[in-house]
Formats: sequence, structure tokens, C-alpha cells
Amino acid sequence: MKNKTLATWLTFWTGPLGLHRFYLYGLTDTLGWLLPVPTALGLYGLERVQKLGQDDTLSWLLIPLLGFTIAGCALNAIVYGLMPIEKWNAKFNPTADELAAAGRTQWGTIIGTATALLLGTTVLMASLVFSLQRYFEYQIEAARLISQ
Repeated sequence: MKNKTLATWLTFWTGPLGLHRFYLYGLTDTLGWLLPVPTALGLYGLERVQKLGQDDTLSWLLIPLLGFTIAGCALNAIVYGLMPIEKWNAKFNPTADELAAAGRTQWGTIIGTATALLLGTTVLMASLVFSLQRYFEYQIEAARLISQ
């Protein structure tokens, strides 16, 4: 029996590592194995910024990967948390009763969904701001070089 509350929290906290996919779909899930790749690349981008400074162009591309992965997993946690009990049990507990307890929305599910909404939105907006700021700074530098 796949528990909706546990899946919501797993998706939010360990989603960038793909652990929620393994819980819900098993160890053969391809997306579960691929999710750590953008997470690792984003962490590598953070490491590059610490070593080389904010002018490192490669880190401008890598850091948003981490943010968008975290935001996507937060969105997935919200979808799982808001899924109706009948749909949850039909998808993840097909042999159970349509109204089985594992698919019920409890206070833990609601708190997990609200937390995912709050932090996922924050991470998404920070990633967008970082990306756009670096893009426009790069454009200004390119224009400066052309005008000289």
C-alpha cells in the first residue's frame, strides 16, 4: 500500500534524488534514476561559484538546473497531496479498495502540500531571478564589447 502522506513528503524532501519515484514505481523507474543527474550538475555549479566566483559562465547554466529540479519535485508533491483518494488508490494501490486508508488526505498531507507550495515557489522564483539576472548582465557585457 502506497501512502499518500509519505509520498508527498518523500517527493518534497528527496525528490531531487528520485527516491519518491522508487517508492511509487519501483527500482526500474527510469525517471527515478535520471533525477539525480540535474541535481548533481546544479550542485557542481554551486561548487564552481564558490571556487571561481560569480563570473563563471558555466555555473550560470548549472545552478538553475538544481533550482528547477527542486521546484519540479515540489510541484509533484503538491499534485500527489491534492490527488483525490479514489484516483490515488486506482493509480498506486490498484488491488485495494477505492477508499482505502492509504490514499486519504490527512493533516500531514496538507502540511506537506503547503510546505511544498511555499518552498517550491521560493526556489522557482530564485532560480528564475538568478538566470535572468545573469543573462542580462551577459548581454550588457557583450554590448559593451561591441561598442568599443
